[in-house]
Amino acid sequence: MKTIYDFSVKKSNQQLQSLQDYQDKVLLIVNTASKCGLTPQFEGLQQLYETYKAKGVEILGFPCDQFNNQEYEQIDETLQFCQVNYGVTFPIYAKVDVNGNNEDPLFTFLKDQQKGLFSKAIKWNFTKFLINQNGQVIKRYAPSVSPNKIEKDIKRLIDDKG
Repeated sequence: MKTIYDFSVKKSNQQLQSLQDYQDKVLLIVNTASKCGLTPQFEGLQQLYETYKAKGVEILGFPCDQFNNQEYEQIDETLQFCQVNYGVTFPIYAKVDVNGNNEDPLFTFLKDQQKGLFSKAIKWNFTKFLINQNGQVIKRYAPSVSPNKIEKDIKRLIDDKG
């Protein structure tokens, strides 16, 4: 059975990183955007990260420019924006497409594992996927779901150990 650990992703410096590096951790994978009405969710994501990092939780941000061009052209601008405005310390990866012909294979997998309400397609920035310690996608959250609403599910995974 395929898991999240079968994928590698591009870091912001374009080097590949295997998601196997996150084995045995709870992951929250988010397609982000710096110039979106939902951008303030970075604050809540950072709070979750600070609260649960020591308990094995990682948040992985993947900037995406597919929804009304709401991401900076250069990844350095994205990183600076996230750090200066929201104090983001969780990993922000290279910009990706989450839908269409050039979609990143990771997001193809995520969408296959957890479909949206009416389709597989990601409809907007800040769609979130929760992954358990075994690399299985267990839940998908709509863009409008704030990070603090996900906390109970994260706690449950930590307590249950997957």
